[in-house]
Amino acid sequence: MSSIKDELPPVRIGLLGLGTVGGGVVNVLKRNVLDLSRRAGRSIEVIHASARRLDAVRICPLDGILLTTNPMDVVENPDVDVIVEVMGGMQPASSLIRRALALGKPVITANKALIAHEGNELFALAQNNGTVVAFEAAVAGGIPIIKAIREGLAGNRIEWLAGIINGTSNFILTAMRDEGRSFADVLAQAQALGYAEADPTFDVEGIDAAHKLTILAAIAFGMPLKFDAVYTEGISQLQTEDVRYARELGYQIKHLGIARRFENGVELRVHPTLIPERRILANVDGVKNAVLVWGDAVGPTLYYGAGAGAEPTASAIVADLVDVVRTRTADPTHRVPHLAVLPDQITDLPILPMSEVETGYYLRLTVRDQPGVLANIARILADHGVNIEAMIQKEASIETAHLPIVLLTHPLQEARMNAAITAIETLDTVQAPVVRLRVESLAG
Repeated sequence: MSSIKDELPPVRIGLLGLGTVGGGVVNVLKRNVLDLSRRAGRSIEVIHASARRLDAVRICPLDGILLTTNPMDVVENPDVDVIVEVMGGMQPASSLIRRALALGKPVITANKALIAHEGNELFALAQNNGTVVAFEAAVAGGIPIIKAIREGLAGNRIEWLAGIINGTSNFILTAMRDEGRSFADVLAQAQALGYAEADPTFDVEGIDAAHKLTILAAIAFGMPLKFDAVYTEGISQLQTEDVRYARELGYQIKHLGIARRFENGVELRVHPTLIPERRILANVDGVKNAVLVWGDAVGPTLYYGAGAGAEPTASAIVADLVDVVRTRTADPTHRVPHLAVLPDQITDLPILPMSEVETGYYLRLTVRDQPGVLANIARILADHGVNIEAMIQKEASIETAHLPIVLLTHPLQEARMNAAITAIETLDTVQAPVVRLRVESLAG
């Protein structure tokens, strides 16, 4: 008796982009061809691919793949069943994906920016044409976090999630902590190693993480994608002494994406955050990613692994491919919804402004070394309802007579903290703007 994969023709893939990730996809498909055909019910093969240059050196074999510099040729090819987009950027990726969906072809993409900005429209277009957009590779590389939230935790009400979802920023913060080097110095090393782009803005200013948080929050809470509502703060202004002082207080600084649901709305924020060093998330170092998800039934679950790279990203793309191929073999109406709930059940939840967020704070003040300074600062904090949890007072600089004071506060609303900082900065004994970082316990 012949098997399913012998009876059914292979699913033919059109690949948009044949760089690092595209080459990784081809390699994984070829290396694991037998296992994948067993899992999907039929074989999967790339037959047509687009690339900027046809003569570039590739990391994958090209046998059996027709190459072109025109990606629309791949989309329009009637022999192509499924489109895989790994070009990145907004255009022409958006136009290509929209055309593929209009033709009824499933699309698999690693394009987090495109999903974060246009995903609501793309999902509606896919639904109207009886097809699907799959995007596991858009968040956290090879970590199957989207599938985990959308399917594995479907029995839970997701209360909150917090993640290290940009490997470049995490690499920089790890080196600043372990080696005492400046942000600029470590960034230059990250660029030399290929972890950071020549223009690192998307990574170090939190834009990349905000794209990913947008996607995670929409799936976790069954809400539309709302990238423009994410509060975003990067790490480029972070000083080495703050990393050191945080460690003295028993904390690590991580660049976190945080989404938390309340009765009156949702917090969406990306910023440097102090985490107690006993938390597992505080010990995720280098270019690794990790996402902590809190469900009402299961409690905390942690997902850790490679957040980027050719084969980790290809792992997620090929997993989506297997899912799509399965739907072509079985009943296609049983697809998992794009944002975890049925399209007519998506709820447009309000996003809380940062002024209403409640969290703890790390404050570093530079003051003149003279009597009464601490008393004045303590009075202002008390007047604004700020409770101090811990304090470090360092020796004054011999050259300037300036004294660094570091404070940790109990949680309070950001608006009150902002007002207290404004009042402190009016003191003539305060010699520089107050450095403020947020603190999260990541407890239930």
